[in-house]
Amino acid sequence: MSDKRIAVLGAGANGAAFGADMVNAGCDVTFIDQWPAHVEAMRTDGLRVEMPDGAVVTRVDAYHLCDVATMTAPFDIVFLLVKAYDTRWACELIKPYLAEDGLLVGIQNAMMQDDIAEIVGPARTLGCVVELSSEIFTPGEVQRNTPPSGTWFGIGALGKEAAGREQEIADILQHAGKVSITDQIVAAKWMKLVVNTMCLGPFAMMGLTLYEAMKIPGMREFALQAGTEALTAGQSIGHSIQPIFGLNEEDVRDTNRLLEKLLDKLAADIGPAARDCVLQDHLKGRYSEVDLINGLVVEELAERGGKAPVNAAIAEITRRIQTGELEPDPSNLELAQDLARA
Repeated sequence: MSDKRIAVLGAGANGAAFGADMVNAGCDVTFIDQWPAHVEAMRTDGLRVEMPDGAVVTRVDAYHLCDVATMTAPFDIVFLLVKAYDTRWACELIKPYLAEDGLLVGIQNAMMQDDIAEIVGPARTLGCVVELSSEIFTPGEVQRNTPPSGTWFGIGALGKEAAGREQEIADILQHAGKVSITDQIVAAKWMKLVVNTMCLGPFAMMGLTLYEAMKIPGMREFALQAGTEALTAGQSIGHSIQPIFGLNEEDVRDTNRLLEKLLDKLAADIGPAARDCVLQDHLKGRYSEVDLINGLVVEELAERGGKAPVNAAIAEITRRIQTGELEPDPSNLELAQDLARA
């Protein structure tokens, strides 16, 4: 049990899922979320987390965003799990409540670590890569597709300012899954982004789970093309290939099958019924993170004189879904292929 004061800022699907593990391990955890009905449901009935082997109901301390202004004692650790595009305002919100020697850990998609460090300072920032699949559609109820035994966190400092403090976070996160410490966290985060370019926008634009989408002729090849562009972009920036999802160095040495290994590992871990976060966003009529994932690959290669037509097509199809011009549908694969060839 940790004696640290911990906040989970963004206690949606993933935040609530692993936050409950910390509470059940005896940690002092405050849940803060922007969905009023979710907060009220957790306050009234507790947090229900459904997992493949059963459900766990946990009593949690849940607060609305507006309640943050009433908090007086600083937090030693803040786990940030808001959407990537909400990172900056969320960091500004919690900055006055983060202890001077506290740590903020962004457990998010995309590459938001520099924004976090800019706001709270590099000495108070640790990067994190996560493999955790969960869903939330009903307030107070989370469907966790990867239980703690299938959950993985990678932790690392961005630079020398916070180096040496990774174990503090690892000791807490081990209640929710396996934890690795790396000195190449930015490169590891890019590797996760590579996986996300293959698995989030492409499958969500079809309205399908990973397992369903991979049965569609041409889908696997299209996803791997998106990943290849993302890998090329990362290498052009200077990011090395790093093992994630609990894989080791030997697993990623065979670069001819690297993307397939990552894709197959993810599929095996999340199971056949998991709906990814972008598909959930489409179903809820919400803005997704595709612009900060597939769109980022397009931007990074363009800055270096390259092109990412597959990722550009995924971003464009996603934009049309968000504006109501298209619905998530398997027919969007053919449209995306046409756009990528244009």
